[in-house]
Amino acid sequence: MNIAIIGYGRMGKEVELVAKEKGLRVASIITEENNTGGLGITPDSLKGVDVCIDFSVPTAALDNIEAVADCGKSMVVGTTGWYDRLEHVRKLVKEKKIGFLYASNFSLGVNIFSQIVMDASRLFDRYSDYDVSIHEVHHKGKADSPSGTALSMGSTILQSMKRKTELLHETSHGQIKPHQLHVTSTRIGNVTGTHTVLFDSECDSIELVHRAKGRRGFALGAVVAAEWLKGKKGFYTMRDVILP
Repeated sequence: MNIAIIGYGRMGKEVELVAKEKGLRVASIITEENNTGGLGITPDSLKGVDVCIDFSVPTAALDNIEAVADCGKSMVVGTTGWYDRLEHVRKLVKEKKIGFLYASNFSLGVNIFSQIVMDASRLFDRYSDYDVSIHEVHHKGKADSPSGTALSMGSTILQSMKRKTELLHETSHGQIKPHQLHVTSTRIGNVTGTHTVLFDSECDSIELVHRAKGRRGFALGAVVAAEWLKGKKGFYTMRDVILP
């Protein structure tokens, strides 16, 4: 299987290492320097490629997606910050008849963790004594806050708990309303990523915690997703990969 890596920062280099370990051929590497406005993504630069893996930057993501789609290639996207154009991309995938898979976090553990959170939320929704919150911790250099993963988990809980209908992810200066799900963040040091979902009542507390140990888990999940996507058409998420 041949892949192309779009965006060659720390994550792109990690994807390259994992792909080679798994016996995949990296047929093309497209960097920010040679891909202004997506112009570096052409039929020639993607010749022989089965699936592209994008870990670029939010400002380049949509241009990259459109360019890859125009080349008729399938794509795995780990870049966030373009989700306001999700419906546009969904239509593009259908029009160009390609395979497309995106996630805010490609860690296999995080995606299984998200499924556990969904199941737990459905159970706790039956008992109004229990409230729920999300807290995430990342390194001080992380650009977005809260993380895309925390917001995705928040959306998962909103879908699973009928009494929670709104994400509150700014600093609260007053009382949290019963229908609000509070998502909080801390930025410190070199923490790769910790996400905690807390279910709390007067009687007890239950914490579900995921701690990332490094970037390899994200790269591994992206490569597994690319292998899964090969030969498929349509619009997918990591949920499609991890569920039987």
